[in-house]
Amino acid sequence: MLNTDNLNIEELNMEDLELADMELEEIQRLAEHLLSKRKYSLIRQIFNHLNAADIALLFDEIDKKDIPLLYRLLPKEEAAECFSYMSRDMQKTLINTLTDRELRAVMDDIFLDDTVDMIEEMPANVVARILRNTDEETRKIINQLLNYPKDSAGSLMTVEYVNIKKEMTVGAAISRIRRTAVDKETIYTCYVTENRKLIGMVSVKDLLMAEDSMQIEDIMETNVIHVDTHEDREEVAKVFNKYDFLAIPVVDREERLVGIVTFDDAMDVMQEEHTEDMAKMAAIMPTDDSYFNTSAFSHAKSRISWLLFLMLSATVSGSIITHYQETFKLYPLLVSFIPMLTGTGGNCGSQSSTLMIRGLALDEIKFKDIFKVIFKEFRIALLVSVVLALVNGLRIYIQYGDLQIAIVIGLALVIIVILSKFIGCTLPLAAEHIGLDPALMAAPLISTIVDICSILIYFQIATVLLHISA
Repeated sequence: MLNTDNLNIEELNMEDLELADMELEEIQRLAEHLLSKRKYSLIRQIFNHLNAADIALLFDEIDKKDIPLLYRLLPKEEAAECFSYMSRDMQKTLINTLTDRELRAVMDDIFLDDTVDMIEEMPANVVARILRNTDEETRKIINQLLNYPKDSAGSLMTVEYVNIKKEMTVGAAISRIRRTAVDKETIYTCYVTENRKLIGMVSVKDLLMAEDSMQIEDIMETNVIHVDTHEDREEVAKVFNKYDFLAIPVVDREERLVGIVTFDDAMDVMQEEHTEDMAKMAAIMPTDDSYFNTSAFSHAKSRISWLLFLMLSATVSGSIITHYQETFKLYPLLVSFIPMLTGTGGNCGSQSSTLMIRGLALDEIKFKDIFKVIFKEFRIALLVSVVLALVNGLRIYIQYGDLQIAIVIGLALVIIVILSKFIGCTLPLAAEHIGLDPALMAAPLISTIVDICSILIYFQIATVLLHISA
């Protein structure tokens, strides 16, 4: 643990500190200590030993009033990269404190797709200042990208890619890459165009392995997997996952190459979609803001609708229990098993629904597989339910000495588990088939439905086997 109180700043050697092995909290304390002593050169040395992503994380932990000063200590190239990794709140803070000249320098070095992502989430006054400090051509491209639907490949792509012609030699293509690479987000794949239409692609590896005199036409791959500008960004992310691409070309309806989607943007989409699904599975309306940046009112608003629905739905269970009051009077012991039966049914249904939601998200399961899924879940349910029924039946018989009750509970468990597995596996598939998000059919909703069915099944079995008139 670094102790800043005993630190001799005058003899401080960054090499001896081993920053790579230090926790972010320790680096933060060191930076704040050096800042209080106005040792700016040492802070700059710290930044030189950190990558841009770590510096952005460091800024999130430092007092906001110190951030503009610290940011100005970064080298120009690293400053822009660090800016792209910052949270939106941090970016907004910096934009409001930087001069027009400083802001223009940052905007010049940020890739266009990052600029567009940032603009989409900024207030109008901040957006106006950003656009005011970009050149006319860049503003035109930004406006073009903003016109695409929010969840489309067009809004996700960047126009900063390397394009070459099929008539070029390998040597000429490599020279072009050297001239233009500084402004491109990725150069690992070059795209071959003819009259702006995408006709092929070639990797830098293939270029380096080929003779300089060879033509691009002779080494390019013509079967190019691409996506449309209006393709849903989640589907684009699935393409990355399927083919392990570093970048995917984006074409318009005339097959003209208009941009590329890079792997880092696809990863962001995967994270966003995962976060959204997690929220829906917990019966919470998704939000774009972080937990701490979302007000208590907004949190309550995102949760209350589903909670109200689930609460009111649960009243059906109460109505069923009320209907079987006579059963309670004759066998009061039956009431004590309700939580166990409903809990087991809800857990079984949630297990199946979770697996279905995951399978649908990964394209492992399709709606056409519904009967295969039902048959498999039935076999699983049968094995699970028999074990649960035998264990519980034996426990009840030993504890209460009542064979009839043990049989009722055992039989109810078998039917409830089978039914809950059926509900848990079919509802997500049905939701996907009719165009709803399968994540909606997660634990809270499944549990509510299964609870109603479990109570109904339980008391029906009890009234029949115990010869009770409802």
